[in-house]
Amino acid sequence: MNTISTDITRPQLQEWLVQRVSEYLEISPDDLDPDSPLAEIGLDSVYALALSGDVEDAFGIAVEPTLAWDHPTITALAGGILDDLHRAKADR
Repeated sequence: MNTISTDITRPQLQEWLVQRVSEYLEISPDDLDPDSPLAEIGLDSVYALALSGDVEDAFGIAVEPTLAWDHPTITALAGGILDDLHRAKADR
């Protein structure tokens, strides 16, 4: 497990997500609007599931496989992951 600090900031997390999603979609991170719906920019169910796995591996938390559908933009996704990280930290 390649755990990233649970003290990551929202901008850092959003940048990490932009990098991951842009790699999946094979587009430049500069061309990715963090407020665009992920489904509309081409993130399909296979990539959404892979992204959930990336989050689990990187941050050491369990997330639902529907994470990208529950939080449909990178901005919303960053907020949801931060909430999960704070809950996990509080439970320790």
